[in-house]
Order: sequence, then C-alpha cells, then structure tokens
Amino acid sequence: MTHLPIVRLKPREGRRARAGAPWIFSNELVMDAQTKALPAGRLVAVTGDDGRGYGVGYFNAKSLIAVRLFGAPPGTEIDRAFFAARLRSALALREAFFDRPFYRLAHAEGDGLPGLVIDRFAETCVVQITTAGMEALRVPLLEALDDVVAPANVILRGDTPVRALEGLESHISVHKGAAPARLVLEENGAEYFADISHGQKNGWYYDQRDNRRFIADLARGKSVLDAYCYTGGFAIAAARADAREVSGLDSSAPALALAEDAAEANGVARRCKFFETDVFEELERLGAAGETFEIVIADPPPFVKARKDLEAGAKAYRKLARLAAGVTAREGFLVLASCSHNMPLERFAAECAAGIARADRRAALVRQAGAGPDHPVHPLLPETAYLKTLVFRVV
Repeated sequence: MTHLPIVRLKPREGRRARAGAPWIFSNELVMDAQTKALPAGRLVAVTGDDGRGYGVGYFNAKSLIAVRLFGAPPGTEIDRAFFAARLRSALALREAFFDRPFYRLAHAEGDGLPGLVIDRFAETCVVQITTAGMEALRVPLLEALDDVVAPANVILRGDTPVRALEGLESHISVHKGAAPARLVLEENGAEYFADISHGQKNGWYYDQRDNRRFIADLARGKSVLDAYCYTGGFAIAAARADAREVSGLDSSAPALALAEDAAEANGVARRCKFFETDVFEELERLGAAGETFEIVIADPPPFVKARKDLEAGAKAYRKLARLAAGVTAREGFLVLASCSHNMPLERFAAECAAGIARADRRAALVRQAGAGPDHPVHPLLPETAYLKTLVFRVV
C-alpha cells in the first residue's frame, strides 16, 4: 500500500475508537500543522500515542468527525477490490432476508462503508455519498458496484445537506444508464412507485418495511390514518390487508400522486383517500371535529436534524403525539416514529408518552422497533440505530 499519512490519537483520548468504534472526533486527535494541512478526504492511517495501529480511514479537518475508519487492518488497500469485497458481503446479507432485489444494499458504517448509502431498485441503484472521503473514492467504488451487481442504471444523489459540511457541492446526476421518471418497487407483496431523482432521500424508505407489515396485520376491517404518508407506504400496506378505509396526509403533491397511482396499481383505490395538507393543522381540525381512526400512523420527516435542534424537535414530537392520540379511537393503535438520529430513543419515548398523556389518553407500549435488516447497526456506533418506531394501544 502507498504510504499513508499518520494521524495520532491524543493520550487518554479516543476511548470509543480504541474499543473499535469507527468515528474519531477532531478533539481526540493530535491536530498539528501537518495534520491540519491534509486535504479533505485524504486516506490516513490512525495510531495511538503508543504507536498501536487502529486501521485505515479518511480524514477531514473541517468535520467534527475528523476520521471515519473502514474497520480494516492497518495496511489495507482501499481500492476496487476492497469495495467489491465489502459490497459482496453486504449483498449476501440482503439475499439472506429478501428474495427480490429491492432493499438498501449498503448502509454506511453498518456495512463498513462510511459515508455511503446505496438503495437498490432491481436494475437501478441510487448512490448517496455524504463525505469528502467517500467522494474521493467514488471511481473505485462505482467500478466495484458494477463488478458485484452490474446495475443497468446508477443515479448519484449528492443533494443531502450534510455534504455542505464536508465542503462538497450538491448535485443529482446519472452515472450510468438513465434516470427513469419513476421506478416500480416491490415490498411485502405490494407495488409502489418511487421518484429517485426528486423524491425525498433516495425516493423510498425501505427502513419501515417490517413496521408496515406489522401494522398491515392489524388493519383488517379498521379505519386507518397515515400522517406524513409520503408515497403511501403504510397506507397501501393497510389497504391491501383489507382495512375498511384509509386516509393519507402529506404536504407533497408529487408524493401524493405516486401514492394514488400505487393505490390504483394494487386495486385498493376505492378504499384510499389522500389529502395535500399541513399535517399538524389537519390533525388539529380532525381532533376539533371529533373524528377518530382505529389505527393512526405518524411517521414525520426528521424534527431534529442537528443536536442544536433537540429541544425544539422534542417539543414537536410531543405535540404530534398529543394530536395523533387525540384522533385515535378507544382501544385503537397509535404508531409514532422518529428518523432523527440526534433524538435518543429514551427521550423520544418520553416525549411520546407525555404527548399522549396531554391528550388525556392512557396507552400501553406494545411494540418498539427500528429499521429492517438491510439497515444494519454498527454495534459500537449507536448513531446508526437512527429509526425509532413505537406502537401504542390507546384507551
């Protein structure tokens, strides 16, 4: 391997990295002039103050997370063969759980590929690179993706806000093939549509797959309200499971159009209604009108995008829980979710409980879940367990 610059941990610093965690923060490193001068995304070797090697990663002096390690031994060549091996391992994990090629193929640190997310839609892969280090390795990474999966289409979604913190430009581009106006995907036997070029994130949220199936199993004969329904994930699953009626709320007209198309494609359009609205305002209106639903799902976009947003976000989750509980029928089920990794599970659960209590309702927690197995969690990086989904029985 070409000689790599060495960055060193300060004495008695980097406790998590010494235990095997893949993140090293800037205040844990000796940030001398030579280290600070390294270009953003430069591959580096990390050592302790005692000379012990902690592996290979990439460095960015401008980022709070200064080094992201690959979880590979010192001296490992980070090249096309390395990425191919990691992607083959990731693919084997998905194929152990899913018999159809619709899943998250690579989940950042959970798959030993920090700064990288790949969602697979059969012959199309949507690649999201969020760090300067992975951006610098884009060529061998995409070559390896071709070696392992050989997708017909590869779309680069470089429009996540975190790229700006890494000094990267925002862009959406076609690396290979074409970007279909919308893609058909399969999940739990249902057919959905995704806009991979303009939709939120990569166009679809595979992370709620198992939770959608769980709610669908409860939905037969029931009325269902899917708040923040996006392109109809929970709504269509419930309707296909013979829910009596399903209402979906979202502020995005394009997303709702895809949800309506999915309802038609699955033969459940007569039982589904979708409304373009502000969810908080509509929940207020429904509550004031005394309307209730036997299953209520509230799966909003992240309210806590950064640590500084924690208190405001906690207040928003509490309010959402109060409003959603207020329109949940007696002995009904309430689903509350957070995809904010900066919102700890304990705090989220506490805010949900407080909101339900403020609605003058009593509840029992019957399910606590995260993302599916195509979103593996690094055992030493709790931040990768970002999704929190709580199911309550409300009386």
